[in-house]
Amino acid sequence: MSAFTLFQRDDCHLCDQALAVLAAARLPDFGSVWIDDDDALEARYGVRVPVLRRDDGAELDWPFDEAAVRAFTQSP
Repeated sequence: MSAFTLFQRDDCHLCDQALAVLAAARLPDFGSVWIDDDDALEARYGVRVPVLRRDDGAELDWPFDEAAVRAFTQSP
């Protein structure tokens, strides 16, 4: 299981941008969860996606850049 999860939607241009930022920040490994078709996830993340979550539950909301991702991944 990955230490990070990206919550996203299908056909989401912001999600595509977030993926590019994660690649540029060289995030080693992360899982993806699509919130479409899940009422609970839609209620929680519907207007916030993309959201990067650490396994400790901390979340980084969009917009984020490489520096923010690096700082987030280095935090406890």
